[in-house]
Amino acid sequence: MKAWIKQRVWILSILTTVLIIIQCINSVTGDALNNFGILPRTTRGLVGILCAPWLHSNWEHLFSNLPILLILSALLISQSVRDYIKSSIFIILFSGLLVWIFARTAIHIGASGWIFGLWALLLARAFTQRSLLDFIFAAVVFIYYGGITSGMIPGTPGISFEAHIAGAIAGLSYALLTRKKPRIELNP
Repeated sequence: MKAWIKQRVWILSILTTVLIIIQCINSVTGDALNNFGILPRTTRGLVGILCAPWLHSNWEHLFSNLPILLILSALLISQSVRDYIKSSIFIILFSGLLVWIFARTAIHIGASGWIFGLWALLLARAFTQRSLLDFIFAAVVFIYYGGITSGMIPGTPGISFEAHIAGAIAGLSYALLTRKKPRIELNP
């Protein structure tokens, strides 16, 4: 049990450390790294699909994203490290691609697409996996973080509602693609 907890705490600690180091570098360079965000429909913006979730406009932006990212990550990682990594990669790439294709022209940065993806995945798993633990996680996520749906409404300056919507679509898509298939029993 100790190794199980240690591994998950180590992964979440590394995630936190990487995000803080990147923000330190970004702050020291006058936010130069933010140029590596997603700039929709441009060749330069393609690199942002991989970079955007790791970049934040300032410390406040990072620290508003970090706690929920860690909590949602902890819920997913508690079941399977491999599934957490696979789902995170899928959500980052798919949501980033959706932002690159459909979002308004601006540099889109921040972990919120990833957050909305994890959020939607945890909610959808209650229906696609049909386990008691997934239902409990979905209930907790809905009760504590159901209010984040307001982030998918356009209108707040400086907020990429497109990344929020894209993240939710990516999380839901991953849940559907990885759902448990019902067993078909053949009677001989």
